[in-house]
Amino acid sequence: MLTSPDARQLIEHELEGHRRALTGYCYRMLGSGSEAEDAVQETMIRAWQAVDRLKERGALKSWLYRIASNVCLDMLGGTQRRARPMDLGPASPADGALGSALPEHAWVQPIADSRVLPLETDPAALADSRETLRLAFVAALQHLPPKQRAVLILREVLRWQATEVAELLDTTVASVNSALQRARATLESLDLDSGGGSGPSAVPAEQRELLGRYVEAFEAYDITSLVKLLHEDASFSMPPYPLWVTGPAAIHDFMLGTGAKCEGSRVIVTSANGGPAIAIYNPAGDGTYTPWAIVVLEFSGAQITGLHHFISPELFDDFGLPARLEDEHVAQADELQQPA
Repeated sequence: MLTSPDARQLIEHELEGHRRALTGYCYRMLGSGSEAEDAVQETMIRAWQAVDRLKERGALKSWLYRIASNVCLDMLGGTQRRARPMDLGPASPADGALGSALPEHAWVQPIADSRVLPLETDPAALADSRETLRLAFVAALQHLPPKQRAVLILREVLRWQATEVAELLDTTVASVNSALQRARATLESLDLDSGGGSGPSAVPAEQRELLGRYVEAFEAYDITSLVKLLHEDASFSMPPYPLWVTGPAAIHDFMLGTGAKCEGSRVIVTSANGGPAIAIYNPAGDGTYTPWAIVVLEFSGAQITGLHHFISPELFDDFGLPARLEDEHVAQADELQQPA
């Protein structure tokens, strides 16, 4: 039994060592960064309260994932599927109505890379982690029943053995294999690149160069130059609004029409869902800038394929971003960092 103070302190340290990976697992399950944080916090509380019953420290990881899985399955009971605007209907014309804002729980939400990506890992494993954090992939996971979702993430993303997953979910290996087969078939039937272009992701150097050019054009509000960076099938969305548009011409017209309120805005570069993102601050009229949206960018080759604007100022705190920009902060927008 792990009851001594030293043992409990060591366990507490080890619990925290699993937080990022658990957050990534819960995020893929739930499709929301804030819900993933809540699920992990509940997992940690349950684990700490029952730590005296853990007989082997070597079993800590599987024990934590068992708790996290149960927490996520409880949270998913009876909830509707989270989605992206392009999952709900066809693209709109550039002058189309935004539509009524839908509640937060309707949308797949972004998550900061700093909360889910490991600090040190094999480059190939890191690339796989980034790919399975893509908004399109996380949205596709929401099509799966919760237990199938857990099986697919544990087997295909985290690379657990079928026997380990069966033990964790209190089921049989045959049931795990059957659930995995059905989950794969569902994902294969979906177009994971719908509304976001296709092809291989840009390499980091290409992403940095494109990101720099995008930020320069956006802050100058040079929309003609900005849309030259876009793939012919690039998509532009703005949760919580259902409207989305596709193609450089429509994006150009939207940004000079309904979207023109962003002229004069400033940005800070960040990272989300495995790749570059920007935080847009709109001018407040007093020489300062206030949070408006987190934009997740997607890439294919040397072009931008997706600009997904999450108009949720409350996300800025989750990303560790300032609540307001003043003159000394604005210069940060020019200091483009390589995404984490």
